[in-house]
Amino acid sequence: DYIWTDAMKQSLLKSKEVCFEMDMDDPNIMMQIAAGMIDQSGKKLKDYFSPADYEKLEKYVKDSLGMNIELFQQMKPVALQTLFSTQSSDCSNPISYENNIMEAAKTDKKEITGLETVSEQLDLFDNMPVDSVIKDIVDLLNGKNTDKGDFKKLTTAYKNQDLPALGKLIKQSGASDKDIDGFLDVRNEKWIPRMVEKMDKTSVFFAVGAGHLYGENGLISLLKKERYTVTPIK
Repeated sequence: DYIWTDAMKQSLLKSKEVCFEMDMDDPNIMMQIAAGMIDQSGKKLKDYFSPADYEKLEKYVKDSLGMNIELFQQMKPVALQTLFSTQSSDCSNPISYENNIMEAAKTDKKEITGLETVSEQLDLFDNMPVDSVIKDIVDLLNGKNTDKGDFKKLTTAYKNQDLPALGKLIKQSGASDKDIDGFLDVRNEKWIPRMVEKMDKTSVFFAVGAGHLYGENGLISLLKKERYTVTPIK
């Protein structure tokens, strides 16, 4: 399902700077993220679940991740939710856009930067209601919200570069308007002046999640409002 066209390759080659959502080249970034995921409330992970649900969680972590639940006792529940959402059960050889783009940038000695800090991104997760996070995890343990048909539709829309379809599927995903606003729209508005500042200096290859592109508050529309000409590259 990985897409990397000649046009994308040429755009990357021609750019002098590569900018991700965060500065992926920062050697301290993983340590900062790990530190930000530690629960400072004094509660342990098991304190958020009923005994029955925690027993299911313990089994799920062992069976699906091959890990001991004790490794997560000091972590915020959202850390586990994020791990579950990014695991790939149907792909024996997963690859990463971020890693591949970053390696190409390093090979060409391009500057690697980010649109936001680690603390800004961690704030997004801290603002998520804990009850909502726990409910999503418990639903997963009980076999809910695991419709592979929906994931296939997302994958198909992405591979077809069909932004309207992607936008519609995101709206139908069950995420609240508040979550979509916080994770997409608010950040898009924040990113635009930072993008403009960078683009005024040099040519930049921006690599962000596709969900940020479409819609009235998407990056494409916001850039057009700033009087930029935005042309799709297939």
